[in-house]
Amino acid sequence: MTATTEIPGYLAGTWTIDETHSDVTFVVRHLGVSKVRGRFTGVEGTIVTADNILDSSVTATIDAASIDTNNEQRDTHVRSDEFLDVEKYPTLSFRSTGIRTDGPDYLIDGELTLHGVTRPVTLEAELGGFGDGLAEGSKVIGVSATTELSRADFEVGAGLPTAVVADKIKVELNIEGVMLP
Repeated sequence: MTATTEIPGYLAGTWTIDETHSDVTFVVRHLGVSKVRGRFTGVEGTIVTADNILDSSVTATIDAASIDTNNEQRDTHVRSDEFLDVEKYPTLSFRSTGIRTDGPDYLIDGELTLHGVTRPVTLEAELGGFGDGLAEGSKVIGVSATTELSRADFEVGAGLPTAVVADKIKVELNIEGVMLP
């Protein structure tokens, strides 16, 4: 059975991530008592939906310097070589290696490269659906996903104790893709 019979309005095709209508956010504990939230404002990539959704793929690149935690001093610190080292590692990248189902949701397995380290990552994804875009004849796709990363796995902030900044970082993606006619 293909996805077109399982998902209302399903469209196979190639979608460009719409940076204006997409959102990559994170939350990490600070000093063990509060949560700091932030986002990356520079994201681009491609979603390819195949006739069978499980044969689909995604690639994405995030501009590391586009981090925004609503505090310029903190953002400058996170961009420094103590954390992301954006001069040496200007992007984060994700490339899917497979998609599988988990009840009504999907798991997108892939490789994340962050801070020069590539590790396997699984995104818990939800397909938001398909619709008409704003440009005449265009179509849109919506996908949300979450994952949890370990700073230590990617050697980010290696000299910083987890009592200051937690090791675990929760990541949420809300992505809108556009397919032009």
